[in-house]
Amino acid sequence: MKRTLFGLIVPFLATVAVDTVHAQASDMTFFITSVGNGKGADFGGLKGADAHCQLLAAAVGAGSRTWRAYLSTSASGGSAAVNARDRIGAGPWQNAKGEVIAKNVEELHGKNNLTKQTALTEKGEIVSGRGDTPNNHDILTGTQPDGTAFAGTEDRTCGNWTKGGDGAAMVGHHDRIGLGAPESAQSWNSSHMSAGCSAEALPKTGGAGLLYCFAAK
Repeated sequence: MKRTLFGLIVPFLATVAVDTVHAQASDMTFFITSVGNGKGADFGGLKGADAHCQLLAAAVGAGSRTWRAYLSTSASGGSAAVNARDRIGAGPWQNAKGEVIAKNVEELHGKNNLTKQTALTEKGEIVSGRGDTPNNHDILTGTQPDGTAFAGTEDRTCGNWTKGGDGAAMVGHHDRIGLGAPESAQSWNSSHMSAGCSAEALPKTGGAGLLYCFAAK
């Protein structure tokens, strides 16, 4: 009898847990990816990065929205640079628990509510940061503090998100903590360059190939 009851309770609790995650995600318009794609900073370009956000959102019941990765690209091969701030819609954005991150693009790049406690994954979980093991507070962005692309020839986007080996990308700290100058250390979107573009190199500076994802509409 006990075994039968246990056999009924466990599937029921699992169903409740899944339903809870989906209920939380129903109004979610922002998250950090819970995992990278296994290829470091190589997402096959912006389209692949967006697809990664879309796939993870769909897994928790938020796939009906159009998701965009917060990434900038540099001008290359006749193509104009792309600004991360121009890809993510107008806001407002809130996490899986309903906490508002920013009301609009200006607030996002000004005095926002993005912290380790609010910058949650699509599952509503906290991402490990400085002082944790592992430290995954480096989030790929390739952008300047105002959300625009870098000018010049220096690659700060791992080949516009197509390199998984040599190169480097600008990252931000989701936990707003780091070494060096306080302003850059606390920047959520433009803190320092990564140690490389590969899945093996990114952890050297505290990253795991994670992205900020925003619902553009």
